[in-house]
Amino acid sequence: MQDAARLNYPPGVPHEVHPEQYRNLGQLFGESFTRYATRPFSVCMERWMSYGELDTLSQAMGAWLQARGLEPGARVAIMLPNVPQFPVTMCGVLRAGFTCVNVNPLYTARELEHQLKDSGATAIVILENFAATLEQVIDRTAIQHVVVASMGDLLGGVYGAWITLAVRHLAKMVPAYKLPLDRGRTVTPFAKVIGEGRGRPLAADPSTLNSVAFLQYTGGTTGLSKGAVLTHRNIVAATLQAEAWFTPALARAGDLSKINSIAALPLYHIFALTLCLLAIRQGSHLTLIPNPRDFDKFVGVLKRRPFHMLPAVNTLFNALLVHPEFKTVDFSSLFVSQAGGMAASEGTARKWFEVTGCPMIEGWGMSETCAIGTNNPVSNSKFTGTIGLPLPGIEIAIKDDEGRTLPAGEAGELCIKGPNVMAGYYNQPAETAAAFTTDGFMRTGDIAVMQPDGYSRIVDRKKDMILVSGFNVFPNELENVISLCPGVVECAAVGVADEKQGEAIKVFVVRKDASVTEEAVMRYCHDQLTGYKRPKHIEFRDSLPKTNVGKILRRELRAASNH
Repeated sequence: MQDAARLNYPPGVPHEVHPEQYRNLGQLFGESFTRYATRPFSVCMERWMSYGELDTLSQAMGAWLQARGLEPGARVAIMLPNVPQFPVTMCGVLRAGFTCVNVNPLYTARELEHQLKDSGATAIVILENFAATLEQVIDRTAIQHVVVASMGDLLGGVYGAWITLAVRHLAKMVPAYKLPLDRGRTVTPFAKVIGEGRGRPLAADPSTLNSVAFLQYTGGTTGLSKGAVLTHRNIVAATLQAEAWFTPALARAGDLSKINSIAALPLYHIFALTLCLLAIRQGSHLTLIPNPRDFDKFVGVLKRRPFHMLPAVNTLFNALLVHPEFKTVDFSSLFVSQAGGMAASEGTARKWFEVTGCPMIEGWGMSETCAIGTNNPVSNSKFTGTIGLPLPGIEIAIKDDEGRTLPAGEAGELCIKGPNVMAGYYNQPAETAAAFTTDGFMRTGDIAVMQPDGYSRIVDRKKDMILVSGFNVFPNELENVISLCPGVVECAAVGVADEKQGEAIKVFVVRKDASVTEEAVMRYCHDQLTGYKRPKHIEFRDSLPKTNVGKILRRELRAASNH
């Protein structure tokens, strides 16, 4: 069936990729920065950054971090939205021989504390808007060096200063904070870091393809998120796979430097991160959207100049379609509408094609596979409803619970093998062992059927994971948190069908007394969980269905909620 999949590749797409052509990501970056020095890399709020500037600024960031005496491979947390400081920091951390730990800027203090402690991060680069959250937990972490960025840092002198002023004082988006300076901790403004780093040489990067590049945190079956260990080999391979797959469509522009990809999905998420790395590899540019929820501004940005690639989750495609101005956008240059992160619906795909004339191309992947594992060919003229074919160098197999490979047409667990598949979970040997079959395939938790032509279709999920607008939410984490809410005896969280988000969270609660209200539970969740993890529905019950050994039957609750 692997051969059948390869036979359906578009012309010119290779069957394999060769990450060993690079010794590490730093070499890939260096080659691109030199080759494309004069080309634009990004535009944000109409302020441009060239590849040459990204080169200089990321070198300065890396040199400054090295001067702090961090050991090779040290973990550096990045808590930034889609602003130019993100790629500068990411490239700087990697070029300096350290490991990136991507952090959702909207995390609550509880979520941030777990990720910083679990990763062992000793440095963090954070937008000042979120520093108050860090203040609450920093003393319980290993963080020694804090770099505080302001929104306007890289948007030009006068304009950047105005943006920072507006964010702080007009929009009042920066809560008061005071980061402690005891125990030798340093707190340094981003601009000062760049200034000091410019005067220092960047020491040679000792990383190899087997060194850890990213700890990419994903939901944990134990209720706590765990770090997928992504090596330089994994990330280089994923970048080359994306380049091989998308080039047939993007080559229609004639000149890859003209390709404008819309970065509205958060760069800390593996899907957008991989497409950012693809841009660096091919010398194209990104339009950074710091707040995609402001749809008036987002659509305004789309109107400004031609754009060629728009990656999004199904909910974002839907939100754009219902905006009154979206139909007035010029879609004549849109070559790739890439759907991922969650299941794409046929209804959305049909409407999208009617409005834009560009077919929605669906793919599948996970943090553990560096985003894309399978994808529909970008040459497709219509939505297929499948997750497509494995990308170059990737094998997929449908296996039963004993690890036996099933024939075409039979449903089983989708398993994947390839140079993009993670090395394991950070400091979690038992979780890592459980994630892989004896023949080296990673279990994904998705139930799929492979067709004779090599295309696969997801039919169900083996895990209880809930997928909210492309983000993984694990019920155990929610249940652990909500069980601590005053007045709650026990609870169970499940995903229920939702038109806008794909799935919404519903929590069933058994309470001690009737004085515990829905509002009280919602308020508790608001304080303890970031937005996409908060329940949309709460139902009180006298008891929860359980197995003979007392395990809550989430499947039964889910079935009752979806019928």
